[in-house]
Amino acid sequence: MSNGLRELIARHCRYPTTPTAVPRLNLSRSAATTASWPAVVTPLLCVLASGVKRLVLGRDEYRYDADAYLIASADLPVRGQVVVAPCLALTLAIDPVIVADVLLALPAMRTVQATPLALAVNHLDADLADALERLLRLLDRPADIPVLAGLIEREIIYRLLCGTQGEMLRQLAQPTSRLSQIGRAIGIIRARYDEKVRVDELARAAGMSVTSFHRHFRAVTAMSPLQFQKRIRLHEARRRLLSREVDAASVSLDVGYESPSQFNREYRRLFGDPPGRDARATPHASQT
Repeated sequence: MSNGLRELIARHCRYPTTPTAVPRLNLSRSAATTASWPAVVTPLLCVLASGVKRLVLGRDEYRYDADAYLIASADLPVRGQVVVAPCLALTLAIDPVIVADVLLALPAMRTVQATPLALAVNHLDADLADALERLLRLLDRPADIPVLAGLIEREIIYRLLCGTQGEMLRQLAQPTSRLSQIGRAIGIIRARYDEKVRVDELARAAGMSVTSFHRHFRAVTAMSPLQFQKRIRLHEARRRLLSREVDAASVSLDVGYESPSQFNREYRRLFGDPPGRDARATPHASQT
């Protein structure tokens, strides 16, 4: 990672998470290591200029530092942690419309039939790092942002499409791909996380048989639809407990649990502490 990217993030990131004038670009910083926190990542590119982060999806762990980038192509419930600080990071939300537009300018590529996992860590090469630095330098020249930001963003998407995870992005932009089909089911689960959603309804939304849906859902998210909904419920419960004064029993009902004792067991299994402890904790900011 270049010193230029590190210096730019340090100068423009004034808060733990700082939105910027460049569309879809956010900066974040952490002066110290952190405990694990729950989050739902959306399609994005995350690059560190310093430090090391750890993300857990299902049973899989992803570590990345200033020599790598993290890419996600679906909404996924994860747990994140800063394991080496200070940590400076940028995140660029990935717009499927821009991905599709860049694809139109590329030669036709052979489509790989395998359904890609929607989260990966890759080596950060010099061309991608250079484009990211030029995007950040626009923060010093805000008048250039309306003209140049979109061009540089398209270059970044192009570099990603030509990289190891290009198939993941190609499927994100294609409505008939397995990844996009599973994405429709994920959208239903996220919107109705507090309800009982039948798997056959999700399979119909994805345009698959139930058996095929189960297989492809696990390939994309590293968990079953039921496990995915449970993670979304528990992450939402923890967000509510940490963000305002509410009791664990009422939160468990609000997120869809019928049994407070089951909620307590599953919450403690995922986060390590009972929900009552988090209800009394001081709110803290989450970051990717």
